[in-house]
Amino acid sequence: MSGGGIEQGAAASGAERDVRGARPAPAAGHSIHDFSAKLRQPSAAPTVEAYIEWRRAVRAARAGGVETPAAPKIAPISINLDLTTACNYRCTHCIDWDILNTKHRLAEEDLRASILLMATRGLRSVILIGGGEPTLYPGFSGFVGFLKDLGLQVSVVTNGSRGDRLLEVVERLDGRDWIRMSLDAGSDELFAAMHKPTSSRVTLGAICEWVPRLKAANPAPRIGFSYIIVWSGASREEHGLHENIHEIVMAAERARDHEFDYIAYKPILERQESGAEVMAPGKAQEEEQRVVARIRAEVERAKAAAGDSLDVYESTNLRMLEDGSWRSLTAQPRVCHMQALRQVLTPTGVYNCPAHRGVEKAKLGEKDAYSDPERAAATGASLAGLLDSFDASHECKEVTCLYNDVNWWLEGLIENPGRTLEVGEESRDHFL
Repeated sequence: MSGGGIEQGAAASGAERDVRGARPAPAAGHSIHDFSAKLRQPSAAPTVEAYIEWRRAVRAARAGGVETPAAPKIAPISINLDLTTACNYRCTHCIDWDILNTKHRLAEEDLRASILLMATRGLRSVILIGGGEPTLYPGFSGFVGFLKDLGLQVSVVTNGSRGDRLLEVVERLDGRDWIRMSLDAGSDELFAAMHKPTSSRVTLGAICEWVPRLKAANPAPRIGFSYIIVWSGASREEHGLHENIHEIVMAAERARDHEFDYIAYKPILERQESGAEVMAPGKAQEEEQRVVARIRAEVERAKAAAGDSLDVYESTNLRMLEDGSWRSLTAQPRVCHMQALRQVLTPTGVYNCPAHRGVEKAKLGEKDAYSDPERAAATGASLAGLLDSFDASHECKEVTCLYNDVNWWLEGLIENPGRTLEVGEESRDHFL
């Protein structure tokens, strides 16, 4: 599994238009998708300001032919954290198939040291997510408690098979936190075909039955049903995937009946040979516009079926696929600034983006990259190098990037030294 949050994206900003000229903004989304607002919170702004001032100083030093300054002692504001590569599913559509159940692992002592140091340098949120199934990590419950003791915002992206482990941690979560279950089907039959759980006792029905128990234990954190939409013709390497457009409504009904707070629909992503995750609707077996029309109709039916108790979220990718504007988010700036503010910590190392998890050219450091000040300094130097060498306009030219607009906004601030970061309101939501 991969990605983070309820798949996110932001609208075009004035700073963006200063750099590349006006263009239509993406469809407006929920406030959880407004990354520039999150970065302007008083709790996040000092990290962002330090980054902007550093990048301005680097450009000025190069223009003047003098030595560039070292990276500031900051940490990313938000990280995706892969606790383990172990997984008890064999999902046909898994983007992380190649690393599942390998022997790579994070030593908990080093991991805690890394998180502690990062928290002192600006880390505000942790998304426990892909690579494997986080609830299979032996110290899962204690580690969630450790994160909450540090005052961090926490989310868990899970396959839902270990409801008992989720029940152990749910009382530590609060209203800023969430649990999202990757389910992708409405029926037990399609769920089994898509996810291939290693135990026959793991069914979609059995997973959903845990949700009322979790809500009874603590109703504060939101619990979501994640649904990756797959069309005929989508594939992982040479393997064809199961279409699930026909169960979009059934999934919403199941989510509604089992007390989920929301269901989130997003389109399937495929990994290119370059390592990037991209949307490829052109591979559908039927004409692209017809596939999109079918998805649109089913999502509208799902909204009607959801009633008042279930929120229906459409990812930025999905909304832009539906309105035909999704390619507009493939026009990336050369420098991806978000790789300084959001990173991916895994048992194989630290990477600059969830879309390049496990890709060597996107690697910032080893798994202990933040475990002490010396390693953190080396990681800062690596970040400085990657900001130069990783050309997002090339490496991500086919990626419908959820951070496209906020990257252009940051570029506008860096390119215009007279502009200041306008600090906004505190929402206490730091998921990026």
